[in-house]
Amino acid sequence: MIRKLGTITTMVTAAVLMSPLFAMAQEAAAGAAAGSPLRAGLIAIAANIGIGIAAFGSALGQGRMAAAAMESIGRNPNSAGQIFTPMIIGLAFIEALTLYALVIAFFLQAKI
Repeated sequence: MIRKLGTITTMVTAAVLMSPLFAMAQEAAAGAAAGSPLRAGLIAIAANIGIGIAAFGSALGQGRMAAAAMESIGRNPNSAGQIFTPMIIGLAFIEALTLYALVIAFFLQAKI
């Protein structure tokens, strides 16, 4: 269990360090006003981390919802029509929350 947790932690750390989002944050901070480069850099990093968290949470939510729906349909195939429509609506709501986070990140990037 500890080995698996260590592997997951290492993979997440590597993904964050290799992410191009920090490079974009650095470019945004370099182009910021001379009076507040730290503020601009922190806003850029916050926007990019917010998008990452929103995308990660959205992916987890969509995966769990689809898995639960497929399991329910597998247990009772006659209820596929009753499960499918609410599942699609739920997936659309989850995706809308991710798009809201994207819009907020764009607004934060515009403040730099």
